[in-house]
Amino acid sequence: MVLTKLLSGRSRTYRPGFFARLFPAGKWRLTLDPKLSGHLRLAQDSEVELSCLDIVSISTSKAILWHTVEIRARGRTDTLSALSGDAAAQLVADLHAFINTHLFGLIGTEREHLLDVDDRLRKITEDNGQYLAQADLGRAIASVSGAAAAALSHPLLDPNLMPPGLKASLPASFVMITDPAVRHAYNEAFVRSELQKFQTFFDDLDRRSLSDQQREACIRLEDNNLLVASAGSGKSATMVGKVAYVLEKQLYRPDEILLLAFNKSAADELKTRIASQLQVAESALECRVTTFHALGRGIIEAVEGRPPQLANWVDHPGGETRVFEAIIHSLVKSDPEFARLWSDLLVVHPKADIPVEVFDAQADYRRYVSDSLRKGKATIGSLSGVIVKSLQEQKIANWLWLHSVSFEYERQIAVVDDDGTVRHLHPDFYYPQTETVHEHFALNADGTSPFADYALHADKKRQAYRRKEIDFFETTSAEASNETLLSTLESELAQRSMPFDRKSYAEITKAIDPVVIKHYHQLISTCLKHIRASHLTLEMLLERAKTLHDKERAKLYARVVWMIAGEYSRKLEETRRIDFDSMIADAVRLVETGRYRSPYALILVDEFQDISEPRANLIKALKQQKAFSKVFAVGDDWQSIYRFAGSDITIFTQFEANFGTSWQGRLEQTYRCNQLIAETAAKFVQRNPDQIKKSVRSTRPAISRSIRVIPIDERGKLDFGVACRRLLERLDAALGGIATLWRNEARDKLKVLVLWRYNTLDPFEGKPPSFANIEVSGLSFHRAKGLEADYTVLLDVSEGNYGVPSRIEDDELLNLVIPRPETFAYAEERRLFYVALTRASRGVYMISNRRQPSRYIRELCEIASDEVRFETIDGTALSQCPACLVGQLVERRDNNGGVFRACNQFPDCKQVEPVAADRRVLSRSPHSL
Repeated sequence: MVLTKLLSGRSRTYRPGFFARLFPAGKWRLTLDPKLSGHLRLAQDSEVELSCLDIVSISTSKAILWHTVEIRARGRTDTLSALSGDAAAQLVADLHAFINTHLFGLIGTEREHLLDVDDRLRKITEDNGQYLAQADLGRAIASVSGAAAAALSHPLLDPNLMPPGLKASLPASFVMITDPAVRHAYNEAFVRSELQKFQTFFDDLDRRSLSDQQREACIRLEDNNLLVASAGSGKSATMVGKVAYVLEKQLYRPDEILLLAFNKSAADELKTRIASQLQVAESALECRVTTFHALGRGIIEAVEGRPPQLANWVDHPGGETRVFEAIIHSLVKSDPEFARLWSDLLVVHPKADIPVEVFDAQADYRRYVSDSLRKGKATIGSLSGVIVKSLQEQKIANWLWLHSVSFEYERQIAVVDDDGTVRHLHPDFYYPQTETVHEHFALNADGTSPFADYALHADKKRQAYRRKEIDFFETTSAEASNETLLSTLESELAQRSMPFDRKSYAEITKAIDPVVIKHYHQLISTCLKHIRASHLTLEMLLERAKTLHDKERAKLYARVVWMIAGEYSRKLEETRRIDFDSMIADAVRLVETGRYRSPYALILVDEFQDISEPRANLIKALKQQKAFSKVFAVGDDWQSIYRFAGSDITIFTQFEANFGTSWQGRLEQTYRCNQLIAETAAKFVQRNPDQIKKSVRSTRPAISRSIRVIPIDERGKLDFGVACRRLLERLDAALGGIATLWRNEARDKLKVLVLWRYNTLDPFEGKPPSFANIEVSGLSFHRAKGLEADYTVLLDVSEGNYGVPSRIEDDELLNLVIPRPETFAYAEERRLFYVALTRASRGVYMISNRRQPSRYIRELCEIASDEVRFETIDGTALSQCPACLVGQLVERRDNNGGVFRACNQFPDCKQVEPVAADRRVLSRSPHSL
């Protein structure tokens, strides 16, 4: 994946290294030759020459296996893949230098046109009438004829590369082009002036007075703009203000403005608010306000004369899932190889085997591997009903169950040492049919172990089995790492003539936890979007699988998802239909090839944190087809929670690398959460260093103790539904007692959102209860995005597969298809919890499993200290453990009858305190024991 640069005189030819050329994506060759009169020669499927003047952008991105350089020219887009990061960066630099050398030559040879350009530049800068982006200068210069003007207005012109002699020979007005600092100073002065000139305009816009940051964002008009917003900071109002401002300034015609949203309701709301601000009927609004899907459909219809035929399942909730289920069912029946692979995946590989050293702490590893935690120990179940001690042992036990091999786990066997001492060993597996003992040792390939004295104990076991002449074989962790564990197991059992009777698919699906199947369905849905969008091949998936921890599982899954992807594509072809992803891709091709001519000079994108690669490509294609057009993207990377739908957060966080030189602004004032919630949530989400930094300020003062934790454990039973109803009753009664403080003509009830990670936790079964003082609604964390309430109640903020953070959502298999996987643990789960936290203005209640509180509760306590209150469901304060922060100190008695207080999170927390006689009554609470 390196870059080979072949030099021939002053001509340079580039191509990937030898290994990379074995892949289809690596079969290209690029030649930069000054003798080609300002052209690049590119050989891929065929050989073409690209004019330097026609190239509008060059960018690099990280693909699945390598980096890619993208060259966008008028009428075509070429990708040069199979490069290392350094090689891609070097190629981009060399391309920029080559193109600029040509541009400088054109400028230097057409000096007679430079005076015309000078005249045009003076006219647009002297009246201080508009913000000046590079594109604005380019548009003015492009109205002058000649090659010099074309070079000066070229989007890739880099003044930093211009020879000093040429720069010194240009007219004085050209300093606006050649010195970015001059243009920057001009724009800073312009923004200050404009803020004063349009103060009244912004004081009453979209029925509110915009903040200083919102006003600046409306005025700034660089070629590419990213507004990084906070939750509840007025993103939509800023977009309305942007449209109103540019129309007021007559910088664009209404039909040149495109606003893109991710769903119809968001698009409809923007359309309504813009029409209201402009005082026109929605039907008369000339700005285009639409979704990506509707835009793609419109582009295809405009070119082909008819709308695309969408598959009949794309508009139905759960329709895509049902299609995948049908495809899997069909493949199981028709393809024995698929049936075997799919069954192995479900039964033997429900979870990735990730080494303990990957985790920050032993406790994190125990949480990951366990089905549940009992007395601080991880419990790992198997399909045979046996509780085993590791994921590798689970893999063995499930394989044995799948093949109907009878075994006993840790059967006691008496052995005699050399000195006559009788010891009792408990081998991992015992096969009664052949009286065989099987030990699975945690040993590396060199015979060492991560556990002290483990290798010595393993050797003593071997010797004991030999002395007693017990039929014995072993497997090791090293075999799990090199993918030979199961083949070794099968071989050893076959040598002993052990019969294998593989269970039927019906038996398998009956025994498997439905959530495991659902999890794989969701993984497949996500991966298919990336496979189709990035044109991935099976070879690429298998190559990427080598980089994952559980390589065997990854390779197995790669083959399964590839076979499903093939059937899905065939289903679309047979019905002559397309899905939404195909529609966006088809629209991109029509724009890139020039068959569709874009009328849009200003493109605004809402909720940009949800952007996917196909949608980003559509924006790029529209922008780069129409010369001097601009992009204004608004979003919050802290609220990027749709990776399963194909979104790629790095398109947001690396905005300039994806779209070119840009201005980046902030919206840091929130109108929703009180300052305590806003500040605590902001510090929580920014513990991931890859999130863009913001300092959040609220218009609402802090409300002390407005973050509350309610641990529940009703005599060993966890019923979040019952706890939720009791809390709502208490909240309703409390608010009724102070109704005079909040009830007015506009507010008869306060709003409460009950939120959960998974819909299986819905305590209302779709029918929220009615109360006198509160209006209750219930939603998942995902569906609550964009909503707000006075109070929120978060259910099951506990550790676990389906708790917070959800462990099943961070499956490493996603890294097979995501070009730039996040390295911070549970990065998206952290953002999702941030979304849930920031729905409330007055207070957040978190109901958690008292025995397994979420790690996120501890983090909130670390951040907000005593402002996080622990209480019972009835509101009685609980004694919070000062050591672990999430436990409660409860009274215990020692063997002598003495009273002390200990943390209920033992053994993870061993905090102990004496209890003074006069404090014993105070420390008690209904749920302390």
